[in-house]
Amino acid sequence: MKFQLRRRRVLALPVAAGLFTLTKAWTSHAATFPSKPIRMIVPFPAGGATDIVARPFAQMLGEELKQPIVVDNRGGAGGSIGAAAVASSPPDGYTLLFGSVGTNAINPSLYKNLSYNVARDFTPLATVASAPVAIVVNARSGFLSLAELIAKAKTSPGSINFGSAGNGTPGHLVGSMFSTRAGIRLMHVPYKGSAPAITELLGGQISLMFDPLQSVLPHIQSGKLKVLAITSRERIKVLPNVPTVAESGFPDFEATAWWALYAPAGLPAGISQKLVADTQRVVQSSGFGNKLAAMGLQPMSSPLADFQKSETAKWGEAVRTTGITIE
Repeated sequence: MKFQLRRRRVLALPVAAGLFTLTKAWTSHAATFPSKPIRMIVPFPAGGATDIVARPFAQMLGEELKQPIVVDNRGGAGGSIGAAAVASSPPDGYTLLFGSVGTNAINPSLYKNLSYNVARDFTPLATVASAPVAIVVNARSGFLSLAELIAKAKTSPGSINFGSAGNGTPGHLVGSMFSTRAGIRLMHVPYKGSAPAITELLGGQISLMFDPLQSVLPHIQSGKLKVLAITSRERIKVLPNVPTVAESGFPDFEATAWWALYAPAGLPAGISQKLVADTQRVVQSSGFGNKLAAMGLQPMSSPLADFQKSETAKWGEAVRTTGITIE
């Protein structure tokens, strides 16, 4: 019996030594992090709603970390291709995900065979920004208000089509939720990102679009697009005369897009703490706040883990209500 106990202790020594060595290596790595450029995967095409927020954030976070952050656009499958790439990366802090409400709150309910698990495969770091969804039409459409759009849709059900950045994106779901709430029927036209949808809206190929405000704001300001309403709880400074959906006859209607920073699961605590602290410094800075305000966005500084859970439940219900599923 004594021999067996001694043998177990001897066998356990290499395992304990290995764990000690690994822990020591990670601790040393965390102390020197970052020592090289960081890759931040943006899971949508360049020029789209997520990319517009990601690039100024990457620049400012890189300045805090004193290492460049390289933006890597990997669009496709509602952002799931880029998110999956981060989920399968080493948890060393050098590959990050600029996640969105789509990749980390909508996709788990939308896709039947999602290639990643949000709760299991990521280390949630920090929220970054939020934006209302804008309801916009071509300035030549003749619609001057949300009430006029609804009246037309009720007179001719299915005659008005709306574009979005793709199936299951915030624009698509908000469009569907609004149609249900208003008692109208709109025809959805999905695109591969915001940019091509906006091009079609400007050209008159589609009548209407639901999209995070920053994508369409330049065209609103140039007068090419008209915004009928926004989906935030309150009006925003950059468009003070534009009403919210809630004050346009649909009390409590609110739906916002958001963005947050994630790392692969298993990120060492020291690296996680540094990334969270530096991200919060960026998000709470006046420089970042001014950049966002000019685009109609707001900085966000909420604990991401709890926020993630509540948003997953909220948007999961929206997906189930619309009946949308993607293989």
